[in-house]
Amino acid sequence: MPTALAHSKCFQHLNREAVARCPSCQRFYCRECVTEHEGRMICRPCLDDLLQDDVKESAGIGRLLITWMLAGIGFITTGAFFYFVGRILLAIPSNFHSGAFFD
Repeated sequence: MPTALAHSKCFQHLNREAVARCPSCQRFYCRECVTEHEGRMICRPCLDDLLQDDVKESAGIGRLLITWMLAGIGFITTGAFFYFVGRILLAIPSNFHSGAFFD
């Protein structure tokens, strides 16, 4: 394996020596083409695919269900708040506004 790396050129830059092999696609890359992610060197296209898979997993049906549930709870809470404030305002006697309430 080390001898294969020593004689390899970068997959994207054919005039540069390879310094790492991507564990995902098994291609050789130079220093500019690889990055460290979770303790291993990986090429940019594979890292993009990996991160895109993470985004897809986090946007699953469970997260969507929780979002809609929280939105529903918010609407119900807001409606209940305004309902009870309205009931309190309706309970105020009409003579309160004329000033006769305090007489």
